[in-house]
Amino acid sequence: MALISFLVLTSLCVGGRQALSLSDCGPHGRRPEYTDIAVVCGTSAIELAIQICPAVYTGYNESLLILNHVDDDAACKGALDTWVVPPVLRFSFPIREGNACGSSFLTTSSPGTGIFSDFSNIQNVNVSGIVRSFDTTIGTVTYNAELKYFYSCAYPLEYLINNTQVDVSAASIALEDKNGTFISTLRMELYNDVNYTTPMIIPSLGVELRTKIYVQVVASNLTSQYHVLLDRCYASISPQPSNSTFFNLFVPCSIDPLTTMLENGDGQRARFYFSAFRFIEQQNETVSTYYLHCITRLCERSTCSTFKQCNNRRKRGVDSDVVQEGLVDPSMLTVPIRTKAEGSSPGDQGQNDASIGLGVAVAVLVVIGSAAMLMAALFYRRLKQFT
Repeated sequence: MALISFLVLTSLCVGGRQALSLSDCGPHGRRPEYTDIAVVCGTSAIELAIQICPAVYTGYNESLLILNHVDDDAACKGALDTWVVPPVLRFSFPIREGNACGSSFLTTSSPGTGIFSDFSNIQNVNVSGIVRSFDTTIGTVTYNAELKYFYSCAYPLEYLINNTQVDVSAASIALEDKNGTFISTLRMELYNDVNYTTPMIIPSLGVELRTKIYVQVVASNLTSQYHVLLDRCYASISPQPSNSTFFNLFVPCSIDPLTTMLENGDGQRARFYFSAFRFIEQQNETVSTYYLHCITRLCERSTCSTFKQCNNRRKRGVDSDVVQEGLVDPSMLTVPIRTKAEGSSPGDQGQNDASIGLGVAVAVLVVIGSAAMLMAALFYRRLKQFT
């Protein structure tokens, strides 16, 4: 038969053996079907797997299936794989324009849906091409059907990067006492309501501006001797607050007008809430992301009230020593917060920053004055002992 003679003449050595013949295909030697090609749309390359036996049945072999008319590049030729059943011809080429073995690139735009519903222009790129058979028949007519294997891969060009998991209700730290190892667990949790019953889940697109965010710092497995005292809570653009723009929600003896303290230093939990804001520095971003930090102390029940006083810190030296011994070194808790940038009020934010700056200055002056008076009292007491 003409078909068998053609196959013998075009036999090749592939992988240490001759190219497949129709007798090698057995029951897989049949007419081509639409399902004869499998496509893998990878992140850096596209892979094709074409069943070769239907091509052999039609009158071709692996060397006569050409990818996008590129027949002079070894990297664009198929490799016969006979280790699988049925055997396939594999193509693999990178997704780089100009080096994708003749594939075409088409970029389209459409309104966003789902998590991208706030975007009016979401782009996708379609990478497509065709594997064709090459008919070696010389003459006026041919008896071989032309084979065409189309492939197409659509890649979105807009992504939500969320491979870093953030647990806003489980920030744990270890504290060390002077007399040994003192380990407790502090958690900073965000809630939706003033009763602190519904945990707040920050959505991917952020919370609305001026949304009330209820914050709780709670200690568990801690002796009743100690209470939780928040020294300072503030927000910063960077997770590392030391080298970032920051905004104070409250510092000792000064609190932002839109921040309300509910409990602090009165038990083993501290509670406050504030209105969601954004940093003007992030005004061109759809979502403003910043990090909430709270400097937290554990203080003895008998000393917390003394330490919270702002205008009456004139204590005797022995009392001052008691206060210092009743405090555990401060530690910091951090959680991320995302807010939507729409609907913000830059003027209000500037006024808040100015008032907080004034409050910080007043607090510093109070601390310096108290320290000076304390040193004077100690000097007077020692002088009295020598007289």
